[in-house]
Amino acid sequence: MTITQQEELDALRRTGRIVANTLQAMAAAMEPGMTTRELDGIGRDLLDRAGAIPAPEATYDFPGATCISVNEEIGHGIPGDRRLAAGDLVNIDVSASLDGYFADTGASFCLGAAPPAVARLCRDGRRALQIGIAQVGHQRPLAGIGQAVGAFAAQRGYTLIRNLASHGVGRALHEAPEEIATWPTKGDRRRIHDGLVLTVEPFLSRGGRWARGGEDDEWTLYSDPPAPVVQYEHTIVATRRGAIVVTLPG
Repeated sequence: MTITQQEELDALRRTGRIVANTLQAMAAAMEPGMTTRELDGIGRDLLDRAGAIPAPEATYDFPGATCISVNEEIGHGIPGDRRLAAGDLVNIDVSASLDGYFADTGASFCLGAAPPAVARLCRDGRRALQIGIAQVGHQRPLAGIGQAVGAFAAQRGYTLIRNLASHGVGRALHEAPEEIATWPTKGDRRRIHDGLVLTVEPFLSRGGRWARGGEDDEWTLYSDPPAPVVQYEHTIVATRRGAIVVTLPG
């Protein structure tokens, strides 16, 4: 989607605020012994009350209102009977539409006290997101996002999951431009233009390089090779003066 008027930006911000508030409320509600289905129910109720439609369910028939991935699961985790435990690394991904405008956000959280290495991974995952966002602006290269995130990851001794990419969003959950790498690439000549709506969502890891599907279902993704992974995601609007983050709570 390309924003061309203030009314579109305002509508996108409304959806972004809803998914951001839902994400934060779900994170605050997590507690040991809760099932991921119960946590998803909290998200569904918040989206329903705001009048928003869960995007994965509506778009892809995903079996849940939100994606909740725990420990070895790194993405597209199906809410179910799994019970959360102290020390779990939990990723929550919330996307929804309101009045035809889609926004997408996500974050990783440690339930309770985090081991130092995990706390560092989470902190640096948030930094990687901000570094990627800083590359967004009119006429800047799309590949610049991955180049900057990749340089940061290499400097800090991390790897990046290289087959889970950022994407266009706005009038659909996934739209052009597709496959926006958050890792270094060669040959991508595309440029960002004023008003472009996209996500920035690096998957930072301590050893993982690829996402692979499991044998239990068609959705849940795991790190290959196995390693801790965090993901942080915002929906962004590119402008001539830089990036506007629309998935902020408020």
